[in-house]
Amino acid sequence: MKKTLRDRIAALSAMDVPALREEHRRVFGKEPVSAHRQFLFRKIAWRLQADEEGWQPDALHELARGIARNSPLRNRVITNASKRRAGLPPEQTAVATIEPPHDPRLPMPGGWIMKHYKGKTHVVQVLDDGRFSYDDRRYTSLSAIAQEITGTKWNGLLFFGLTEKKNGRS
Repeated sequence: MKKTLRDRIAALSAMDVPALREEHRRVFGKEPVSAHRQFLFRKIAWRLQADEEGWQPDALHELARGIARNSPLRNRVITNASKRRAGLPPEQTAVATIEPPHDPRLPMPGGWIMKHYKGKTHVVQVLDDGRFSYDDRRYTSLSAIAQEITGTKWNGLLFFGLTEKKNGRS
């Protein structure tokens, strides 16, 4: 009688690490890279399900490699120049600058920040380039504007009420 997929996975869950490593060798035909029980269980269970449902992961990987190999342009992120793979000409490498996300504590570019301080209303505009405009001058930070207004150093986000106080300190 043939075991169902559910029975085979249930049997896997009862195996200890040495038995799972042996099953990995049987299913994949090679030594497992990990001795972590949960990793081995999930990897083997995935393969059993793939085989049962007719997936061919090895064939798909080979197809993807073949497409990538013949591609005139490859995109890759290089985190360390010393780790670059040899053999890829610079003209076939795409370089892109990833913009940091907008700070959620600030209004969107073009928005305004208002602060009432010592009887006067101070208005700051958030610029597209991430800087700020106050009193017809540009500033790189809200802290610089807060210092201009008060004459003392302040956390700009705290001064303009864009963040909460921590530990009761202002």
